[in-house]
Amino acid sequence: MALNYFSTETNRKLEAGKLPTLSHSLESIRAYQFEVEIDTGVPGDKTKLTLAAKSVSPVGFTLEPITARRVNDPFIYPGQPTFNQVTIVFDNLVVGQVAEQLFDWVSTAYDPVTGVMTPTFLRGQGEFKRHIKIYQLDNAGVPMKHIHLYGAFPVSWKAGEFNYETNSFHMIEMVLSTDFATQESGL
Repeated sequence: MALNYFSTETNRKLEAGKLPTLSHSLESIRAYQFEVEIDTGVPGDKTKLTLAAKSVSPVGFTLEPITARRVNDPFIYPGQPTFNQVTIVFDNLVVGQVAEQLFDWVSTAYDPVTGVMTPTFLRGQGEFKRHIKIYQLDNAGVPMKHIHLYGAFPVSWKAGEFNYETNSFHMIEMVLSTDFATQESGL
């Protein structure tokens, strides 16, 4: 019987004082290891709001096909892309005044106090939009890849249910629209 990679590279021979180990070099990037980084949007300010989130909905786009019909031969071209809205659920709202900072950002697209749509639009076109990066981390917490959302702005803000009977953190759910997104490697 031929030796395979797993029998030779995972230290399966039990010796006194040694435990078996598994190789992590072939391990996939786990879906739960990520963090979200939001630009502050303040001109000249290099700080970023880096947050842990409970979940991020799938990020992607759909191309609407265009069909050109030539007698009996249809030919399909890629058409207009439609980017999905992205839902991010934040659950650590105590440390660093996360809830307040997220609400301040929502207020740049729509200010519920004054009823003004995009009040920051007056300072510069599109200033209410932000760049957001969703970092995928490896098993040591080092960024391996990231999804970059360009021109993201909130279209929905919902505070989680207040319920005394549950034993969970309070959450804020935000739905974002984006101009486009890219998948990139590293930082």
